[in-house]
This record gives sequence, C-alpha cells and structure tokens, in this order.
Amino acid sequence: MAATAASSAPPKKIVAPTVSQINAEYVTQLANKYWAPHVKKTLSFDLKVIEDVYTKEIVRSKFAIRKIMLLEFSQYLENYLWMNYSPEVSSKAYLMSICCMVNEKFRENVPAWEEVDLIRGQVQQLISLPMWMALQPNRLEHELKKTPKLRKFWNLIKKNDAKMDEEARMQAYRERRFLSQLIQKFISVLKTIPVSGPISMDKVHYCERFIELMLDLELLDMLKFYTGFEINDQTGNALTENEMTTIHYDRITSLQRAAFAHFPELYDFALSNVAAVDTRDALVKLFGPLSSNVLHQVASYLCLLPPLAEGEDTTHEKEFLLELLVSRHERRISQIQQLNQMPLYPTEKIIWDENIVPTEYYSGEGCLALPKLNLQFLTLHDYLLRNFNLFRLESTYEIRQDIEDSVSRMKPWLSEYGGVVFGGWARMAQPIVSFTVVEVAKPNIGENWPMRVRADVTINLNVRDNIKDEWEGLRKHDVCFLITVRPMQPYGTKFDRRQPFVEQTGLVYVRGCEIQGMLDEKGRVIEEGPEPKPRLKGDCRTYRVFLDPNQYQQDMTNTIQNGAEDVYETFNIIMRRKPKENNFKALLETIRNLMNTDCVVPDWLHDIILGYGDPSSAHYSKMPNQIATLDFNDTFLSIDHLKASFPGYNVKVTVNDPVLHIPPFRITFPIKGGKGTKRKEDGSEENPEDTKTLIVEPHVIPNRGPYPYNQPKRNTIQFTHTQIEAIRAGMQPGLTMVVGPPGTGKTDVAVQIISNLYHNFPEQRTLIVTHSNQALNQLFEKIMALDIDERHLLRLGHGEEELETEKDFSRYGRVNYVLARRLELLREVGRLQESLGVPGDVSYTCETAGHFFLYQVMSRWEEYISKVKVKGGKLPEVTDVSSFFPFHQYFANAPQPVFKGKSYEEDMEIAEGCFRHIKKIFTQLEEFRAFELLRSGLDRSKYLLVKEAKIIAMTCTHAALKRRDLVELGFKYDNILMEESAQILEIETFIPLLLQNPQDGFSRLKRWIMIGDHHQLPPVIKNMAFQKYSNMEQSLFTRFVRVGVPTVDLDAQGRARASLCNLYNWRYKNLGNLPHVQLLPEFRTANAGFLYDFQLINVEDFNGVGESEPNPYFYQNLGEAEYVVAVFMYMCLLGYPADKISILTTYNGQKHLIRDVINQRCGNNPLIGRPNKVTTVDRFQGQQNDYILLSLVRTKAVGHLRDVRRLVVAMSRARLGLYIFARVSLFQNCFELTPAFSQLTARPLHLHIVPTECFPTARQNGERPSHQIHVIKNMPQMANFVYNMYMHMIQSTRHHQQHLLPPPAMIEEPEMTQTEETEVEGEGQDMQEDAEEENTVLEEMMKEGELNVVEVDEHRKMPEHPGRDSDSGDSEPENETEK
Repeated sequence: MAATAASSAPPKKIVAPTVSQINAEYVTQLANKYWAPHVKKTLSFDLKVIEDVYTKEIVRSKFAIRKIMLLEFSQYLENYLWMNYSPEVSSKAYLMSICCMVNEKFRENVPAWEEVDLIRGQVQQLISLPMWMALQPNRLEHELKKTPKLRKFWNLIKKNDAKMDEEARMQAYRERRFLSQLIQKFISVLKTIPVSGPISMDKVHYCERFIELMLDLELLDMLKFYTGFEINDQTGNALTENEMTTIHYDRITSLQRAAFAHFPELYDFALSNVAAVDTRDALVKLFGPLSSNVLHQVASYLCLLPPLAEGEDTTHEKEFLLELLVSRHERRISQIQQLNQMPLYPTEKIIWDENIVPTEYYSGEGCLALPKLNLQFLTLHDYLLRNFNLFRLESTYEIRQDIEDSVSRMKPWLSEYGGVVFGGWARMAQPIVSFTVVEVAKPNIGENWPMRVRADVTINLNVRDNIKDEWEGLRKHDVCFLITVRPMQPYGTKFDRRQPFVEQTGLVYVRGCEIQGMLDEKGRVIEEGPEPKPRLKGDCRTYRVFLDPNQYQQDMTNTIQNGAEDVYETFNIIMRRKPKENNFKALLETIRNLMNTDCVVPDWLHDIILGYGDPSSAHYSKMPNQIATLDFNDTFLSIDHLKASFPGYNVKVTVNDPVLHIPPFRITFPIKGGKGTKRKEDGSEENPEDTKTLIVEPHVIPNRGPYPYNQPKRNTIQFTHTQIEAIRAGMQPGLTMVVGPPGTGKTDVAVQIISNLYHNFPEQRTLIVTHSNQALNQLFEKIMALDIDERHLLRLGHGEEELETEKDFSRYGRVNYVLARRLELLREVGRLQESLGVPGDVSYTCETAGHFFLYQVMSRWEEYISKVKVKGGKLPEVTDVSSFFPFHQYFANAPQPVFKGKSYEEDMEIAEGCFRHIKKIFTQLEEFRAFELLRSGLDRSKYLLVKEAKIIAMTCTHAALKRRDLVELGFKYDNILMEESAQILEIETFIPLLLQNPQDGFSRLKRWIMIGDHHQLPPVIKNMAFQKYSNMEQSLFTRFVRVGVPTVDLDAQGRARASLCNLYNWRYKNLGNLPHVQLLPEFRTANAGFLYDFQLINVEDFNGVGESEPNPYFYQNLGEAEYVVAVFMYMCLLGYPADKISILTTYNGQKHLIRDVINQRCGNNPLIGRPNKVTTVDRFQGQQNDYILLSLVRTKAVGHLRDVRRLVVAMSRARLGLYIFARVSLFQNCFELTPAFSQLTARPLHLHIVPTECFPTARQNGERPSHQIHVIKNMPQMANFVYNMYMHMIQSTRHHQQHLLPPPAMIEEPEMTQTEETEVEGEGQDMQEDAEEENTVLEEMMKEGELNVVEVDEHRKMPEHPGRDSDSGDSEPENETEK
C-alpha cells in the first residue's frame, strides 16, 4: 500500500493564487459580504452560505486545494465557521467545512487552535481503558489477569456505568466502541480491494489514512515493527532483549500446550524444541495443511478470536488465520543487530530514491512512509530510533543537494577517447588522481565485517590559495564522498537543472569516507595538535581515509558472489562538505552507540522526556532534594532590589543595623515537602505566614588580598523579579525552562545562574551547550566580566577562534595559560622566598614550592597568629597587627599603607586577606603540579577537561561529535545549561544529557536549565516533508512547552523602542519594557531624516514585474531590492554609520540580489560603504542592529512569512528603526500576520522622509519635524532623489573623484510631493534648478572621464544558485563572490 502511494507521480508544486485572482473569485465576493475582517458592516450569519460554499466551491471542485486555500486565506474559519458554530446549526457540510479549513492550516504549517486541553479531553474518552469493553470476554479476562491493578479500575468503571441513566450510558458505549468499529470498517474496506486489476484510489487513500491515524507513524513496515515493539503493553516499561526472548518462548510453549491437548494432528509441533519451530517457514509448513476451522479453533484457544459454535464454519479466510498465528509466534529479528549492520553513509541507491527521500516540495497532501516526532514516545529506544531514521534521511537529502551542486559545476563530459573529462570546476570537489585501499583489518569476534578499512586518496590541488587552504584544512573525522561518474554526454553539452541529474552526469556510485589525516612527504599521517603543520611542496596531496566497514563488506560480497565490478577501483571525484553541515555521520554513530548502551537518564527526567506523567514533576518546587539556603552572591544590587524581586514575600533580615544591609545575601526559603504542607518537628502544621517569609542574611566576602585585582568583579545588572525567579529556579535541582522573548536578557540570566552555581557548589561542574558559536562567544564574554577564576573555564570545539578577546579558552589555549600561570606563580614564590631571606632554590617546581609553603610560610604565619590573637578576652594593640606581620617586604609592591591602623578587627581582616593571597598561590601550584608530570599537550588538555575545569562550554554539534571521546575520558558534570534551546534539534538537545557514564546505575545530573524562545524560528530542516510531515523541526524545548512543563517567562525587554516592541509583544504572555527603553536619550530621539520610527512601505511592480523566480524557490524582487538600497544610501548620506544598518530579507534569492545591487551602486564608495549585514531573517536570529531595512519579496503569495515565528524574528531585530518594503495588499489580508500588520498599515504606506535633517537629530521621537517633509511615491522616485542628493553633496564638497551609477530607469517622471500639512511654494522649482545644476556637473565629469555611466537595465544576471526557502550555507563573508 505504501508502495502504491509512493510510486504515484511526484507532487506538483501548488501555485498559490495571486492577489488579482483572489479579488476576482466568487469566494472573495462572498467574504466581502459576510466575514472579511476589513469590511466594516457585514451581513448577519446565514447557514445557507455555508451549504452553498461547501457544495459549489469545495465538493464541485473535488476538494481542490486552490479553492480551499482561498477560503482559508479569507479567514472563513476564524470569522464565520468557528464563531457561529453550535450543535443546533451543525450539519455535514458545516463539519466538513471546518475539517477542510483546519486541514489546510495544518498543511500550511499554521497553528489552527489553542484549546489543546479541550481536544485532549475529548480524544481521551475514545482511547482510554473503557474501550476494552469491545474485547471478547475471554480475551478481556486474560488481559486483566496479567495486570491485577487494571482489574480494580475496570470494576470502578462498571460501578460508574451502573449509576448512569440509559441515554448517557448508550452515548458512552458508542464512544468506547468508536475505535473497534473503525477497525472493522477498515478491514471491510480492505477486503473489497482486489489483489490485481483496476482499483479505487479512494479506498486506497482511506486505508492509508486509517493506518496513519492508528500509528501516527510509517505505514506497513512500521505497523509490523510496532506490534512487536519492546514494551510492556500495560505498564509502559521498556523490555530488555532477555525479557523479549522470554515472552517469545512463553507464547510458543503455550501454543505447543494447546496443540498437545486438543489437536492430535499437531503432535510433531507440540513435542519439538522451540528453535526448530519458531521460524516463519517452519510455522507455515506445520500449520499450512490445517483447515480454516482448525486454525480458528487454535486461535480461539489463545484468546485471539471468539470460539466457534458447534457445527459453525469460520467466516475468516485461511490466509488471514494462518498469518494471525505465524506473525504472533515467529522469532523476531533484533532491531539493534539490524542497526549495527547498517552502513551509515548513504549510497547512490538511497540518495536518489524518491520513495525513501522525498523531493524538496511536499504539498502537505497524502501519506508518507516516514516516522513522526510528536509529543510522546514509547520508550527511549523508540525515541532514539525515530530520531535516528529521520536524521539519516534529512542528512541524505542535504548530501543529495551538495553532490548535485558540486558534480554539475565540474561538468563531467565524455572525452573523444572514451574517458571522462571535466569541463568546469567546483570549490567543494576535485578529480581523483589515484585511489588505493591500504588496509582491511580482521573482523572482531562475532562480527562478519572488517574492524576497519583504510584507503589513500590523491588529488591535485592546482587551485586558488584560499581554496587550497580549505582542502589542506580538512580535519580528522571530516566526512567526504567518493563518486564515480561515467558521462555519456559529449564535450560541451549544457547541463539543465530541470532534467534528472543522475542520467545527465552519468553518476554510477557514491560512497562515504572519513578523513584520518593528510600524509606528509614520508607517507605518515600528519597528527593534529598545537604544533604548526609542515608545509608540503607541490600541488599533489594524499589523504588517508576510513571507509565504512559494513558497506565494504556488502560491496565485496556482491563482487565475489555476483561478479559485480569492484566499486573501489572506479572513483574519479572526491567531494567535501561545509564543516557546519557535515556532522551527520558522527551524530548517527552517537545515536547508535546510545542504543547499544543502557541509556541512563535521571529518574526525575525520564517520563518527561517520553512525554508522560506529571509535566511539572521536575520543577524545583516538587523535587525532594530542594535546597533551603542559597547564596545569591552578587545577584542583588541592594536590599531594596532584593525586596522588589520577591513580591508577595515578607523579607526578614537577620541583622537589624540598616548599614549592614548590603549584598552579598544568603536567602533561606520556606520549603514545602514534596507534597502538601510542611510539618514542624512536633508534628504541628506550620503557620501559613512562614511559607511566605524569606530569611535574608547579609555576609561579607573575606578579604582576598591588598592588590586592586584581588577585588571580586561584581554584577551590575538590576534583574527584574521574573529574571530573579529564573535564577532561583536554575540554582535549585530539577528542570528549569526559561522562555526569553527578544531583548529580555536571556544571556545575562544564564551567566548569573552559572556564576551562582560556581560559588554555591564549588565541587560541581557545569556544562554549557549552545546552538551556535556566536551565542557561546557572547556567554563567555559576559562570564569573564564576573567573579569566576578563569583557570576554571574551558571551551571545546572549533569556535574559539572567533572569541573577541585576547584570551584563548580552547583546550590547548588553556594548557598554555596554565603553563604560563605556573611560571608566573613560581616567580611570585621566588619573590616571597627572597623577602623572607630563605636560602636555596624553592621556586623551581610546584613540588619544591609546596614544601617551602609547609615549612617556611605556614610556620611564620602560625607564629604571627599566636602573637596577635586575643588572649584572655583582652584585645592586643592595633600596632601589633602591623609590627609582627612577617610578609611586609613581600607586599611592598601593594598600595601602601597595607594596614590602616584604625581598628584591630579591620587590620586583622587585612592580614588574613594577605595570607589568603599567599595561600591561593600555593593552592594553584598544587593543582598545576600534574602538568609537571604530564608531558604531552594531549595528556595535559585531557587532565584539564576531566579535573581542572569547572565550567565547560561547547556547541550541541560538538557534544554529538565527541560523545564517545568524552565518555571514554571519564568526563563528569552535574549541571547543564542550554542557551538557544528552541533552535536545537530534538536529538541534539538529548545527547548532552548523556556525555558521562552513570555512577552505580544512576545519572549524577542534578540540574538542567533550558533557555530559549519557541515563538522564534525552530531548527532549520531543509526538506519540507521532514519539516512538516515528520515534525522534525520541533525542538525538545518546544515539545516540553506543548506537553505543559512549567516555564519562567521573562517579561521585560530592553532592546527596542516601546513602539517597535508592540509589533511583536502580542505573541508573548505580557511582555513589557524595561524603564531605560523610555528614559535613555537614544530611545527618546527621533530617527533623523524619517518622519516615523517604523513604517511599512508599499512597493508596486517595477517595469511590470513583482516577484520573480530564476531558479526554483530562489525568489527575487528587483523593485524592492533597489528601494531598500536607495533608502540605505539615503541614510548614509544623512550621516548614519553604515555598520548600524542591516538589510534583511525573507529569501535567499533576494539576499543575493540586494548584495548585487549594493556592489553596483555603492559598495566601493567611501562616502556610503556597505551595511553591517545583508542576510536572511533566518540567519539573523539571535542578532540585532539599530536600524533594519526589511524586504518581504513576495507579491503573488505570502509564502513562508505565514509562519508567525519568522514574523516575530523579523519584527524584533531592530532597536531604533524598522522600515519594511512589501506588497501591502498581499500581506494585510493574512490572518496570522494581522496583529503586526494592523499596526503597520495604520501609518501611511508611502515613505515619509525629512531630507534636510542630519544624523543625529535633536528632535524627540513622535515630534513634528521643523524641516520639510517629503512623501516618496515609488522606488524610481526615491532612487532619483538619492542620486540628486548625492550629486549635490559632491558638488558642495567638491569631491569630483567619487562617482555613482544613475538611478534605475523611471516609469514616470518623479514629482516631490509635500504632505497635506506642509504646502511650500516654489519647492518644485528649487528642486528642478538643483537637478539642472547637478546635471551640468555630471556632464562636465563625464567629459573629464571621471564618471562611467552604466546601463542599469542590463541588471547583472544572478549567479546560478540552488537557493531554498530556508537560508542555506551563508557562512561566507557578506560581499562574497559566488563559486
């Protein structure tokens, strides 16, 4: 059945109707009368309208997607169907109309409703225990006997049923039998489908949809797999391999007992040993000869079918009865064994198989044979398996794109002599000079594939230096692909991207390999490490690579047994991939390893990860090991700040003197027991007053020494009370989820949690995981500003090169830091030795320094303490503290005087601080002593990771890549903090929980803090089928929110002006503004040269063209691109710094077009320059800039901006100014975008500028400008205006050298329009005179040869680029040149 669906024609792209088509439709005319949101007075509700629309528009068009799209887009569901629904007016047409609209929303990936609990409650009635009433009585008894606990519930259900009245009982019975009746209907439809001959596709689709509903999973193969899944059907516990074997033996032996007792014809079977009869073939051979009635009787003895009455014949076919017995009793193949024998690299057979990896376009219609990720999973094995399969397919899809791109760029053609000749070149692929397999190791015991297979690949790098560096920079574990092409096309044939790729290029084989390293001149692998790599001569480079042993074994078997050619003698291309996108093999290997080991997830997390139980059970308030007293260190700036942070609590300070009420504070919280109220020792219940009382104890951080750098660094941020709640939750054990809308200080909260954990639990280690290196860098820069000793910080992965600091936090960087620090400290020991007059060389090693501390320093300190301590209640003289102090000479370089001489207590604290300073030197040296014993950089870096570092940071990708190495090293950690967790794939979020071996069968993980924002964009999944159908883009963070795990929602933003925040704050629970957004001058000042701080600017067609699509999904809009660049140039001419402006767009094609226009118009012009970034909204998530110019590109259909998460990201990137260029008539009709677009369209849709106002301006935001306001009607007018403005500036400053391209060809003569408020006479005349003057200057410059005029209509053709909706591979610099 799956094959039937899959082999049908590939899905066509559904073309959305254009605005003009929408307006011409009957549906639109109806909408304008009855439910359109922009119509002020609509007609009252009429049921006949719904009936008409259903019969004439939906049924008559055979449920055409285009009609349903129109209806859904017109807000038919929200404004007519849903709001007017009641049981009284319900009808088939009404219900089917609602179903069609809801399905269309799901197809478009738009949320259909919020009432999830209501739906859950309704569905639960259909699928909970009462539905067992549909079981036959003996089977019911059999199941209840197996699980006695369920019998109690069953009796309770029967008791409740007895109390119901007749009508309610019948309704309940109907609901309970709903599923069993549905199954019977399915079987009856299935039976009517003939095995051969013509079939009704409606019936096939019904059966497909039924199985999809039952399983929410793949189709037939998966049905088979999940019926025998390793789980206890009643308790939900996962079953081990041994338990599964026991169940299998029990089933077979019970069948043998039944056969022995009642069926003499089965004696042979009854007396055989299990292994002889439990294969499919053996069972079919034994039971095949029996009649249908006998088979039915056997099945009824096993409670699988109701018993036959005397003399009655079975109604079931023999084939069905035989399959029922065989499938239940045959031996199952271990899923893990199959998985372990599977090659991890995709081959050409899988990569181009549309049934396995669907095309990029998935319409949302029809079933696919793919696993799904939803809210719940059966067991951790099920969870990992679904993720394994999906991740494998998604990465295969990306590999297909990369191979097609690189190989077609190389243009393989058939040479005159029958060989291959390459007519082009590719950055990511090279022709292979030679390939040899150099090692095939023996298999491990019990396996039939080699332990490892290695080969050498030689290529000739006669390419540009930067590309040569990239090839030479291939690291260990990087994955490459070996490709064989045998083209049949003669030299010079053009490649057509729309034709099938494999036939055109003659691609025959694809095999994956993993780099071990490049070989040096002596043929040895160049090892990675801190040492510089040797420079090799010439252009030939050889790489040693690992091949996949499973694949190699399969290929060799095929060659030997079937005489097939040896694949490994044919390769002629090697392709590499971008490192960021190339982690699939390591990740699949990691998931496979996890499935082979006992996954130990902390008990308090296990059920939540699978989606069961109480979703709030891991919240700190329900954890049994909640901590009563916590030191908040420098979190609070004052006692008032503390009181404001805990509204609703009484704050009791332990000291009365207000002078001492200064941070740091320790807070003791009232703790409820896991359940109910707290009881006192004597058993009496506690006063409810006490449950709202905080006991606050100010404490003084002990003096750390007399030097200025000894003073601890302090937090300076005044956290809000929700931020404090997030920090408090993060310090307590359990799961903490923080939802951080844009600009709410997520990173500051994260850093404060890390700092507080570091100080409260010095023996614990915290792992930081983020999605991107950029987020890790931001975290690290803020961590360094707090009181954390940098020797405890470590950064793993390859992103540390980008850290904007002098310090290197990578493994080798930290090793070098420790070695340098050791020498520095030993010099200090030498200075101390000299100051004390001790002979000898004690500062030679950490060991000698340790002896010196013990015998020389400690003895002097103890002697000093005995002289100055309080004796017999009498304080010594203040001067004694200073005069007896033994280390005066050593501290001579500290700010003097060291001792103040005011009071004994103060001076003693200073003396102890000095000693703490000295003691810390020796403590650190003791820690560094291992570095004197460990000689290699690798050993030292491992020691750092396992012993020294307390805060270890990495990206989720690095965690997945290196899991095995970390576990083998004995890496340990107690806390995990994840930033950007709503952007991390489900499986990449899960793996960091398991980077350590369990201790005595338990995980030592105590806290898991996830910080993210599920209202912004999810992880990038390029294939639409995996993204929409399999829900692969759902992050674990989003799933937890959907399941109902409690979250702390940060509710005050400090990034953007309040007016800009209103464009997206409707998406969040009550997102307000921090006070400084209203108070700081930068937020109060207007945007110079603009009337408004944000504006939506309508852009009509330019030269009759709106959006265009030069390649599939590569959308461009030249009118918007020119308009955006003209406004950017205008801003720069007014004095705005170019790096404070970013240009964003929603499509890759437009990004390339805008970069193109900038290169032509102003890129190399020093008066204007380039914007900070030109990129897509998706790429810019997590970043911000003062001014954002946004191009929405589309003019025919809204496209993927309908995803509200993308809208939220787009609206929230700007701090001070946002200017959006779009086709307003298209976007204002879209229901999902209404909250933002209703605010945008409330302002004029033509750009209002104030060209005589320079940046920065003194004008307040919202104030009328004293200068002239111009209204710009269209793009050519703006372009012309900027051109004239620029020429005017050149003339006035006499910079004759600069030149500028003339503006795009005008459609109409521009006219400068004043607003209604300002009617200024003679302005047009002045402009004309200016323009004439500038034209004269222009003509002179052209005569002098200083200005080249380029014909703009010849807009440079865009480079061919397989662009996608979601931004792909934008890691190159902004002014990149295309490959």
